[in-house]
Amino acid sequence: MAPATPAGRFYDPFEDDGPAPEFAPEPDFSHEPDHAEEADHAQEPDFSRERTAPRTEVRSRRPRESRQAETFTVFAPCPQGMEEALTAEMQALGYDDAKAGRAGCSFTADWSGIQRANLYSRLATRILVQVAHAEISHEDDILDLARDTPWERWFGAEQTLRVDTSAIKSPVQSLQYCNLRAKDGICDRLRELEGERPSIDTVRPDARVHLFLTGHTATLYLDTSGESLFKRGWRLDKGEAPLRENLAAGMLALAGWDPAAPLVDPFCGSGTILIEAAWIALGVPPGISRPFGFERLRDHDAYRWRDLKEDARARILPQLDAPLVGYDVNPQAIEFARNNAERAWLTADSIRFEVGDARHVTAPADHGWIVTNPPYGERMGAEQVADLWREWATCLKHNFAGWQLHVITSDLTLPNQMRLKPKRRVPLHNGSLDCRLFGFELVAAGYRDA
Repeated sequence: MAPATPAGRFYDPFEDDGPAPEFAPEPDFSHEPDHAEEADHAQEPDFSRERTAPRTEVRSRRPRESRQAETFTVFAPCPQGMEEALTAEMQALGYDDAKAGRAGCSFTADWSGIQRANLYSRLATRILVQVAHAEISHEDDILDLARDTPWERWFGAEQTLRVDTSAIKSPVQSLQYCNLRAKDGICDRLRELEGERPSIDTVRPDARVHLFLTGHTATLYLDTSGESLFKRGWRLDKGEAPLRENLAAGMLALAGWDPAAPLVDPFCGSGTILIEAAWIALGVPPGISRPFGFERLRDHDAYRWRDLKEDARARILPQLDAPLVGYDVNPQAIEFARNNAERAWLTADSIRFEVGDARHVTAPADHGWIVTNPPYGERMGAEQVADLWREWATCLKHNFAGWQLHVITSDLTLPNQMRLKPKRRVPLHNGSLDCRLFGFELVAAGYRDA
């Protein structure tokens, strides 16, 4: 059995995703499952050319009405602080009813829309489909809720299963026991229907189910993503304290970076921010090269999924319009960044990675964005930090006047040390670190900065 999570968190062995959704509207099972559209192409035979053929009465047949696709309530968790950016992204993708919630956003979609959300969302951590919701008064009510949910629609005894539990302000005494009740309800139903219960696999299951508890309600979600969506499939080489890919994409969204404008990362590490930027500018869907959990579920339409990905590939642009440049003082980090860019199918001239000190770099254009994750916390000593911020600020004021600067850091004294006044500060979580994304407009150095 997969371990139950700390209160308010989805569990993942590779991550700490932050709190689960705080609201859970009831699902709508009023429509039948979404299948391939049925069309009746029968035509009346034409006897006008066969004069000798016997006359046959042909009755016209009304075409069968296409079945309305089933709509699901979906919740997409994300790192805390990115809820509004994720909601805007989902609305831009066509999910007009997307609404920000706690550590994520909710929206409705049919099954094809759920697949599209997995393929195209750069900011979400998972795409969770709500399949059951009810009020509970005791932990054993979770067993009944799970047993009454039609899991056989999506998986069966032949597939492996993992169940995770998280909670916010729930009076239950043991999340582990609640997790067991949900798992037993799922397995009991499938054994009654199919004569056998699925095996449990906590590492790479075919099906993942999330139980979320709040107050006196329980909600069951089917995880359609599998591994977390920030795993794009290209990053194998990791530098020190790497950013997750969806957090890097979120920083670019919150910074308001224009994909047609130059971008510099003077502390690029393994290249995550710049590789994400390149995929954004080229229109590469973040999920184009990775598998998803829904591909292992029952009745997966591999042909329709292939068509969706081929359409996405056809929209990818051939080249970038503006320079993307990354520097790092560590030669190994630059090697990692180049290797990751190559695995992301980016040519050597897409992103310029160079060994360089942030305190001595020059601007590749007269305007643009700097978005970066400089060393902070345990990665730096106090004296090193003070010298770095002061010298880096001097470089920026001399060489990057007219640029936008956005820095994520857990050091809340950064603006004072750089003698810069932030125009914006956004609370973000980088893993377990409580951080801020500071936004500055850089101006030319004055006599006091010289």
